[in-house]
Amino acid sequence: MKLQHWFRILALRFRARQRHDIEHLLGEKARDVRLYEKALRHSSDLQGEHVTASNERLEFLGDAVLNLLVADYLYQEFPLEMEGFLTQLRAKLVSGQALAKLAEELDLGSLIAMSDDMLNAGGRSHHGVLADCLEAVIGALYLDRGLAATRRFIYRTMLARTDLELLAATTENHKSQLLEYAQARGWSQPKYRVVQERGPGHSPSFTVEVEIGGEPLGRGIGSNKKAAEKQAAQRALEQLVGP
Repeated sequence: MKLQHWFRILALRFRARQRHDIEHLLGEKARDVRLYEKALRHSSDLQGEHVTASNERLEFLGDAVLNLLVADYLYQEFPLEMEGFLTQLRAKLVSGQALAKLAEELDLGSLIAMSDDMLNAGGRSHHGVLADCLEAVIGALYLDRGLAATRRFIYRTMLARTDLELLAATTENHKSQLLEYAQARGWSQPKYRVVQERGPGHSPSFTVEVEIGGEPLGRGIGSNKKAAEKQAAQRALEQLVGP
């Protein structure tokens, strides 16, 4: 009986600590902690449970809510800009790479429940896992506290910390980003090779494939090799960390 009593105390302490960590992350009081527990549960931790027990449905919802709130903010913030500018700026803010970086800054990885295999494979720092989990948390917050609280969270953690004018003027260097991504993981450097060259001399078309460690990761097409390499690097990043 005493053993059961101590297990109950430990479980209550764990849940209290978990609630504290979640509310610290959100900057809001949690009404239904179970939503966030689900948002922080990777599919590898299902252990025979139905797939809906993971965070994937909340990720789907969070992605839509995030895009809506960022679009609304940019619409208000840049009243003279056209749709193309707003679309490109939103894409930079909500890209898989940007969300993974934000999740790392929030130390979200330490809260994610995952299998031992996923943990040993570096799951807590995997960019795809982090980005998906952040979207799931946004979905949970929307269901738990509504749109206003979710807007506050996105503004505090993302929009208020970003120089939007500078971000809008920044031209992304996908080749450098891919190289940095590979180096951070101890991988070999990306290698680019022309797999096809077509068209007349005055209007050529190059297809370039990029690979890391012998594994092809993306292809790009351009009117010159440099342009094709940039697109190939972009495709590789999308495969590794999401669009």
